[in-house]
Amino acid sequence: MNQPNNKIPGLATRQSALRLLDAVCRRGETLDQAMPAATGKLSNPSDKALAHNIAANVLRWMSALDAMIDSATRNRLADDAKARMALRIALAQVLILETPQHAAISTALPLVHGGPRRLVHGVFSTIMRGIESGKLKLPEYPEIPGETLDRWTSNWGEDVANAASQAWAKPAPLDLSFQSEELGTLDGRALAPKHRRMLPSLPVTELDGFDDGQFWVQDLAASIPARLLGEGKNRTIFDLCAAPGGKTMQLASAGWKVISVDSSDKRMERFQDNLKRTRLQAEEVIADLMQWEPAEPADAILLDAPCSATGIFRRHPDVLHCIGSRQIADRAEVQSALLDRTASWVKPGGTLVYAVCSLEPEEGEEQIEAFLERHSEFAIDPVSADDLPKGLSPTDDGCVRTLPNTLADEGHVDGFFVARLVRKS
Repeated sequence: MNQPNNKIPGLATRQSALRLLDAVCRRGETLDQAMPAATGKLSNPSDKALAHNIAANVLRWMSALDAMIDSATRNRLADDAKARMALRIALAQVLILETPQHAAISTALPLVHGGPRRLVHGVFSTIMRGIESGKLKLPEYPEIPGETLDRWTSNWGEDVANAASQAWAKPAPLDLSFQSEELGTLDGRALAPKHRRMLPSLPVTELDGFDDGQFWVQDLAASIPARLLGEGKNRTIFDLCAAPGGKTMQLASAGWKVISVDSSDKRMERFQDNLKRTRLQAEEVIADLMQWEPAEPADAILLDAPCSATGIFRRHPDVLHCIGSRQIADRAEVQSALLDRTASWVKPGGTLVYAVCSLEPEEGEEQIEAFLERHSEFAIDPVSADDLPKGLSPTDDGCVRTLPNTLADEGHVDGFFVARLVRKS
């Protein structure tokens, strides 16, 4: 006798994974945006993490999973068919997360009803036989979605596009930024001052020094914008689009007087938690930058602008399924408006650092080129190799561009563009 669906162990987690995938593939939401609604019925944090992990791996390996499904069906299933999504979920668990076959299929079948359930079982069985015989297997690296692959190949070349696939295939290393040069007892490799890179093992909250606020999680590339500002010496800086707080904590620990502005109440809750844990100080402002006005200019500005986030695809595979040329153009318009809005907020002689976690030139190189044409009072303050982590070099025009092949031998870094500008006296 079949168990009722609500009694099948692990089914609720797979239903949540299905809701996450529906949100990304049908509605264009990110996984982070979809998580509260999709996993709201799960009370256990580990179940929520598993639902996210299943969905993320389906998105990362979707092209390869679909090729297997199509090889086992006479008539191609529609991309948005529940049967295809249930098969993706089952296959991702077996082939990537190493879930036993019986557990994967027993929690996938209840995701569909009627005739498609028999189809899912038959296709899954056919694929498993193909894998066991050696006729089917996952490729070594996942395939970057078509539009993104074409765009990156055109902008950066085949070597970078291939490096992106390689970087996508394995979990990103864990990068930690420290308040001081005292790096505690944690193992790992330092690729820059106040930095430690390690393989993920324990949850971050269980690492020695977390409760004491010694460090926070921050990709090495994400730490570059604040590094370019040096020691604060009690000078004032506006950290704009500041949440969840990594750059604010860098700046505060380097002696800057930080005024941190972000428009998201939810993200600022996490920001406040981080400041409380690290016992660092910053003035917090929750406001829309297009409405807020500072009382007086600052010595420096760090604008980590809203962007397509294609540079963080290793940890957020959903962005490559949500972002296309239209979304990139929309983000570029917002960035341009923010740069124009905030340019006068830095004192003459002061520094404006602009950063985006994007691999799109429209949001980086082209954005700054256009800004300098509109604002002759600014110039690039060239970055030197000494300003950067080991193994990184500035671009020919003195900016910073990290790509999927940057530090590949060390485990890669996120894709970022950073420009340091000076307002002429």
